[in-house]
Amino acid sequence: MWEKIRVVFTIPELRQKILLTLLLLAIYRVGWQIPMPGIDTTQMKAIFGSEGGGFAQLIDQIATFSASQLDNATIFGLGIMPYISASIIFQLLASVYPPLEKLQKEGETGRKKINEYTRYATVGLCLVQSYMYMLWLSGHKDLIRPAFASGFTHAFWMLTAVMTMTAGATFLMWLGEQIDEYGIGNGISLLIMAGILARMLPAGWHILKPMLEEGVGLSGSGGRMGVDSLLILAILFVCVVAGVVFITQGQRRIPTQSAKHVRGRRVYGGTRQYLPLRVNQAGVMPIVFASSLLLFPSVIFNYLAQWMPWFNSLSQAFHRGTGFIYNVLYIALIYFFCYFWTAISFNPKEMADNLKNYGTFIPGHRPGRRTADYLEKVMVRITYVGAGFLAAVAILPTVVADWMGVDYNVASFYGGTSLLIAVSVAFDLVQKIDSHLVMRNYKGLLE
Repeated sequence: MWEKIRVVFTIPELRQKILLTLLLLAIYRVGWQIPMPGIDTTQMKAIFGSEGGGFAQLIDQIATFSASQLDNATIFGLGIMPYISASIIFQLLASVYPPLEKLQKEGETGRKKINEYTRYATVGLCLVQSYMYMLWLSGHKDLIRPAFASGFTHAFWMLTAVMTMTAGATFLMWLGEQIDEYGIGNGISLLIMAGILARMLPAGWHILKPMLEEGVGLSGSGGRMGVDSLLILAILFVCVVAGVVFITQGQRRIPTQSAKHVRGRRVYGGTRQYLPLRVNQAGVMPIVFASSLLLFPSVIFNYLAQWMPWFNSLSQAFHRGTGFIYNVLYIALIYFFCYFWTAISFNPKEMADNLKNYGTFIPGHRPGRRTADYLEKVMVRITYVGAGFLAAVAILPTVVADWMGVDYNVASFYGGTSLLIAVSVAFDLVQKIDSHLVMRNYKGLLE
């Protein structure tokens, strides 16, 4: 493995791409730490620490899959959340709005046009989201320094803060595109993974700190974690990562046969190939949608409990990681969004028409509608398996937290959105490095 890594850095072009990617990610991490002018960061940490409940979970969930930092106002506080929202909006519109659907089928030209619309929508979403965020901060006067708390200076500070956060989110969008074009890997995904990995270090220190202070030993009473529990967590983490890789790369290969045709004296076609259908066609999106949707009831019930205390029981029922109701609804929503997202991203009729146009057919099924029905039937079955896998990974942090007595924020790295995104992005990055190595007749990292 070390020899393969050495070979990676001996290729000038690949070395330049990797170093440029690392430099741009370092710029993102530096900007992630620069606070907004006029904000008392000490007071802000205290307020977010005392908020708790659904609101704190909502902020934490947003930060996980958007590389943002809303609990500590920085110039990159919005992260790439506006860009992700704009991309999802246009992806959904392309399946129901005919002009966008037509534009999407135009190939590279249409894709560039949709990307241009996505950038414009990102700037608009940045302005709206940053304004709402700064409006919420203005409601907590302790967060704003006295020089900017009222009058004309407050209005000017609001305008400056909104423009700064908008510029920061737009710069991150540009940063991701530069990684796509000149670096290696998917830029937006790498920014998200960088944010997730940065959160893993404090989570690991949260486990190791008591052991270093109280001494290393076996697990005992009082919730003390020992070396045995730490070893079990390490083995469990490796097993979960291996399972995620196995299912993420899992495919159902449908055999296809191309028709024979004669040109002159030669016979073409007649070859047997495979049509790969991914088991986890929806990716990480069902967990993102399901977990985000379930956080809103907790926020609403927690807010209503200030006037009607009996709402506290409902708020606790929707508390993340606890409660039978939350887990059942979580699994149900994951299954729903798996089928919903697969129905949007996978079009069996279009795929059947493409096979027919290229003179390819599935043995035992007539081209056209019969092939489309067969593909839809297969996709429904494998989506059920993929949804079950996503549900198991999503519930795993709750099991680890209850069984091992680990803090849920630490256990969340054993499943859910964080693990799926980190593993998927890392695997995609390794595959792209492999393509450069194989192109130059070297062995890939995965061989």
